[in-house]
Amino acid sequence: MTAPASVLVVGSSAAGLTTAEALRRKGYRGKLTVLGAEKHLPYDRPPLSKQVLSGKWEPERTQLRPEAQLTSLDIEFVLGDPAAGLDVGERTVRTASGRELAAEAVVVATGVRPRALPGQDQLAGVHVLRTLDDAIALRDELLGASRLVVVGDGVLGAEIAATARGLGPEVTMVGPQQAPMAGQLGPQIAGFLAELHVENGVQLRLGTGVEELVGRDGEVTGVRLADGEELSADVVVVAVGAEPATDWLADSGLQVDDGVVCDSRCRAADGVFAAGDVARWHHEQLGVLVRLENRTNATEQANAVADNLLGADRSYTPVPYFWTDQFTTKIQVHGTLAADADVAVVEGDPADRRFVALYRRKGRVTGVLGWNMPKQARLLRQEIHWLPNSAQR
Repeated sequence: MTAPASVLVVGSSAAGLTTAEALRRKGYRGKLTVLGAEKHLPYDRPPLSKQVLSGKWEPERTQLRPEAQLTSLDIEFVLGDPAAGLDVGERTVRTASGRELAAEAVVVATGVRPRALPGQDQLAGVHVLRTLDDAIALRDELLGASRLVVVGDGVLGAEIAATARGLGPEVTMVGPQQAPMAGQLGPQIAGFLAELHVENGVQLRLGTGVEELVGRDGEVTGVRLADGEELSADVVVVAVGAEPATDWLADSGLQVDDGVVCDSRCRAADGVFAAGDVARWHHEQLGVLVRLENRTNATEQANAVADNLLGADRSYTPVPYFWTDQFTTKIQVHGTLAADADVAVVEGDPADRRFVALYRRKGRVTGVLGWNMPKQARLLRQEIHWLPNSAQR
C-alpha cells in the first residue's frame, strides 16, 4: 500500500490525535483532517475522574498539546460537528451539520459513549462522566452536595467514588459485583480494593443491581435497588460501562459488532482503519477479536495504524496495560487477569498496601498486577506468556 494523498481521522481524542501526530512524525506530508464531535481541542480523559473532578487541575491542563504545537502539525481541525455517516466506497464522511469530508483514507477513532439507565435524562442531578464538560458539571454539583450515589462498580465508578469522597459528600457505591472492579481484578484483589474504599468512608451496597432512579419534581432524590432498598441522594453518577460510538456507521457497510471489526492490521475495509476504544481487531497472538478501553491502547494502536497507512503491513499484538489511581493507591495491570486465574503475591505484602501479584492459568502467567509497586510490576511483565485463544476482554 502506498501512502494516501489525504487522511481523514474521525475522532479528536487521544487515538485520533496520536494517529495524526504519528503520521507527521513518520514523514507524511499529505493532507490531514481531524474531525471531532466536541468543541474542545484534543484533551486527555484519564484526569477527568481524578485531577479535574477533584479540582487539582484546571480544565485547560488536560489539553494534550499546546495550540501552537497543533498548528505546527499542519492539521485541519473540524470540531464541534459529530460524524453522521460514512460512504466507504467514496471514503466520505457526512457530519451532523451536513458537511461532507472526503479523503483517500479514513481512520475511525470515535471512542465510546456511556451507557444510560432508563429515565436518567429526565432528572436533574443525574450525571455521566465521559467528557470535559461532564467533569466540570459534576464537580460544580458535588461541591454543594451532601449525598452522592455512584451507580457502577467498575474502574470509572470506583475512581469517581474515591475522588468525590474528598469533596465532602457522603458517597455510596452500588453495583452487581461483590467488590469494586471484581471483573477486572478478580475476587481476591478486588476484596482489598473494597477494604480501601470502606476505610476511606465510601459506603458499599454491592451484589445487587439498580431497579430505578427515584425523583420528585424533576430532581433526583435517590436510587432504588433490585432488593427494594432505597438510597437517598441529591446527586447520582451513572457509570455502568460504555458502548462503542458506532451508530453513525449503521449504513456504511462496515462490520460493526461491539466495535468496528478489523483485521490484524486494524483495517476495517480498503482504505478504512480504526483505532482506540472503538476498534475490535484480530490479535494474532491470541487468535481472537479484541477491543480494549484504555489510554495506553489508544496511543499504541494509533501508532500501528499510522504505520499501516504508510505501507508498513504491521500486525498489532500488544500486551494490554491499564492503571487506576484511587485515594493514595496506584494499581497497574499488565496482561489479562482472568477471574478464575490462580493469584499469587510474589513481592511485597497486601497488609502493607505494597505488593505485586501474578495471575496464572494452566501454569502460565497471563497477567501482572502492581499495587503501589509500579517498577516491580513492569519488570515482571516479561513473565507473561499468552494462552492460545484465551479471551482478552
